[in-house]
Amino acid sequence: MSRLSEEYASRKNKLTSALKNNINPYPARTKRSKTIERVLVDFDSLIQSGNAQNNQHTLVGRIRTIRLHGGSCFAHIEDGSEKIQIYLKRDEIGVENYINFKELIDIGDFIEVTGSLFKTKKGEKTLLVNSFTLLAKSLLPLPEKWHGLSDIEIRFRKRYLDLLSNTAVKDIFIKRSLLIKSIRKFLDEDGFMEVETPILQPIPGGANAKPFITHHNALDIDLYLRIAPELYLKRLIIGGFEKVYEIARCFRNEGIDYNHNPEFTQVEIYAAYWDYKKMMKFTEELFEHSITTIYKNTTIEYEGKKINFQPPYQLITFQEASKKYAKIDIDKIGAEGLSEAARDRGLDIDKSYNTAKILDEIFKELIRPNLIQPTFVIDYPLELSPLAKKKEGNPKYVERFQLVAAGIELCNAFSELNDPLDQAQRFKNQEKMRQAGDEEAQRIDEDFIEALAHGMPPTAGIGIGIDRLSALLNNVHNIKEVILFPTLKPKKDYHE
Repeated sequence: MSRLSEEYASRKNKLTSALKNNINPYPARTKRSKTIERVLVDFDSLIQSGNAQNNQHTLVGRIRTIRLHGGSCFAHIEDGSEKIQIYLKRDEIGVENYINFKELIDIGDFIEVTGSLFKTKKGEKTLLVNSFTLLAKSLLPLPEKWHGLSDIEIRFRKRYLDLLSNTAVKDIFIKRSLLIKSIRKFLDEDGFMEVETPILQPIPGGANAKPFITHHNALDIDLYLRIAPELYLKRLIIGGFEKVYEIARCFRNEGIDYNHNPEFTQVEIYAAYWDYKKMMKFTEELFEHSITTIYKNTTIEYEGKKINFQPPYQLITFQEASKKYAKIDIDKIGAEGLSEAARDRGLDIDKSYNTAKILDEIFKELIRPNLIQPTFVIDYPLELSPLAKKKEGNPKYVERFQLVAAGIELCNAFSELNDPLDQAQRFKNQEKMRQAGDEEAQRIDEDFIEALAHGMPPTAGIGIGIDRLSALLNNVHNIKEVILFPTLKPKKDYHE
């Protein structure tokens, strides 16, 4: 029998013993009077009240340590706010209750304790227990105290144990929550309205990505998990809302690596009567607000580098960045020589790659890694941006920007294309690319083109990747570290 099996059998026996002694191991209610954090904050005033009745407190939590000393026991319990030491004495709690605690309670169990507060000789804040109640019996042990949980595979598969074992992991997700709250607050206070758009879509659109396909039985139609909410949010602009946003769960049937997960979170924001320059200014303000909300200043550290998000950010055009970092002048070289130039710079360019794909590889592999401080890369080639408005006077480029920091793409934005005829032609060009084998090319969305034909005002939109931004702000390299339950290949025996 394995050690884990022995532990399970032992705890199961204790569960049986509790039932025989008429102890409910899983009661539905508790009588908590305060959180542990509140007790610790108010500790001195509570013990100085001088009234014994006022110094009775009922706390709840999971047992994290137990230290038996004959007729007494020290233990620590932890709720969602903090941890506190408790002290059980046989003479105080009664012989029967003390025996029940010794024989039935394990580390990992949830209990309710009532008692009075005091400080030990070493000054540790402690609760002297005069009664306790078992709230939930744990049948499997927590990771060993001194070794914790370090196996990356198990950490991601059993996130609940990761959270219990690694305080820093819990802090990551607290900061992620604060990030989302700060973005929502900033947008709400600026007059944006939060909306919800369909996750199940008849045509996947709004980005270049391979979608997930599902089937609706009652309608007998295939549907797609959304790759982006963009085209529906722009329908709302057409419908008369001027400022909308959605914190959207999106899905893309792509590879998994340190920077990609098949399901991810982004916030998409659209404002009528804005262009991409106004959106750039707004982005600086939003990032400054969110980062200072978490860190109280604009400078963070990522992989040993100091990154300062104090506006204004650096700015470079896509064409300038290509010349500077890739040593390729995309205006002079033309589409014909692009693949050869990219191969000369060490890129693995397949013969099937179209111009857009090659440009994207140049950006990802040769340009982006060089951008450490927050930098707006602006004015992208038309081939890369089927939903963005062309630049006046230079239709080979579009009014688009991406914000890059520490080599990570944090957001994508542009002046939105609102010419229905131009949009229809670009969709047709995308469809030709898809027919030629590009599975990430966009589809023709006739309904969206019809919506545009009813008129959409000048509009700017932006998508900000919450997972990547969270990884950057928490100084972690793998976005799985900031996704509570990342997508993993099933492993049947991981729990054995």
